[in-house]
Amino acid sequence: MLPIDPWLTAAVAADVWRASQSDARVLADRQARRLARLFAVAAKGSRLYRERLPAAALGADPRLEGLPPIGKAELMARFDDWVTDQALNLGELRRFTRDSRRIGEPFLGRYAVWESSGSTGEPGIFVQDRHAMAVYDAIESVRRPAPSLWHRLLDPWLMSERIVFLGATGGHFASVVSVERLRRLNPALASRVHSVSFLRPIDEMLDETQQCRPTVIASYPSAALLLAQAQQEGRLRLNLREVWTGGENLTPAMRHGIEQGLGCPVRNSYGASEFLPMAAECRLGQLHLNTDWLILEPVDEQGRPVPPGCRSASTWLTNLANHVQPLIRYDLGDQITFATEPCICGSPLPVIDIQGRRDDTLQLAGHGRRRVPVLPLAITTVLEEDAGLFDFQLRQRGPRDLLLSTGRRGADVTQQLRTARHALEGFLLTQGVPEVHIQCRSGQPGRRGRSGKVLRVVAGSD
Repeated sequence: MLPIDPWLTAAVAADVWRASQSDARVLADRQARRLARLFAVAAKGSRLYRERLPAAALGADPRLEGLPPIGKAELMARFDDWVTDQALNLGELRRFTRDSRRIGEPFLGRYAVWESSGSTGEPGIFVQDRHAMAVYDAIESVRRPAPSLWHRLLDPWLMSERIVFLGATGGHFASVVSVERLRRLNPALASRVHSVSFLRPIDEMLDETQQCRPTVIASYPSAALLLAQAQQEGRLRLNLREVWTGGENLTPAMRHGIEQGLGCPVRNSYGASEFLPMAAECRLGQLHLNTDWLILEPVDEQGRPVPPGCRSASTWLTNLANHVQPLIRYDLGDQITFATEPCICGSPLPVIDIQGRRDDTLQLAGHGRRRVPVLPLAITTVLEEDAGLFDFQLRQRGPRDLLLSTGRRGADVTQQLRTARHALEGFLLTQGVPEVHIQCRSGQPGRRGRSGKVLRVVAGSD
């Protein structure tokens, strides 16, 4: 049985549409009712949350205030106590996600499962029940702006599109699982939805993308900008209706470059492994938070609430849709700012600004000194998946000169850096960058950017 219920999805979609036409009071009422339900389910089915939720939180007026935040490391350490279905076992889930042949397959016939990339230093396993998937599907179908009203009415499920996801395709990551799940659910879509790995040599990646003849590209801003530059150079001939971006910071300059190069609008969104469609752009390009199904609390370094108009140091997420793996005041780590005024588009959903990842695309010297662009997320995928290295910074110091550093120390870290260097050298060779020199240093934390976060891939010398 696939983790989808079309009747449930239709009912949730109707509710999502009604909430989109409502006001802040109606949204707050939905939040309160769903928070009370989440508390009740978590207190009954999760041993971890039975310990964490005081009796006062389970009353008629549920509140998050006073509850301690929780992080991924603690949740993963107590995974079997965390989930509300005791048939879920972390060891079996780890074995499941190590098998790339099972990407998109429902676990136990009823759960969608994906893994996080571990960008915070702690990889995770996230399990979604049919109710959570119905919420995600409904939000995506109702709140993603369509190119036109007629397109929305005549093709709400994008059956006329040819979609290419460009990203890391070899693991059970949320994006590729979502693509493969679509293909499994609807055989009619199987030939129209494709995944292309950005770990392929760039010319092969461009050729495969071209062969798919997409009308929609879904990827990261840095990858979409690479496609736009290739199109302007005549190496691609795409005829796109839209580009969907997420997962990285999309600057105005990047948006302009993508739209100019590919000749179509960019639709940006904000999501995470913990809740896929957290926010999507309206027709005016503002990111609206889906507060009928989630709660985001911006906080400072001491965990105190941050007012609208001020950027947070971190953000606590409460997922109101997922009852099999409750997330209550989960420390997401993202920096966000709530707008002080509602959007003039008329949506009751609040507007947020995200301080996303700002890693650089490296420009390395290939054969014959040809310039070879290397995407930052391709680099992090190689280092995380092939070497298990999560706490790192890679800094370019010359055309083929790189510095790989980590703040950790010890003999095991030294060996891990050797493995990482070997994996990165092999990957860069496939990209057409030979004889690259990679110096490794341990005990040297990476330099932080303006956001306060460590920049993981940096183009530029010390």
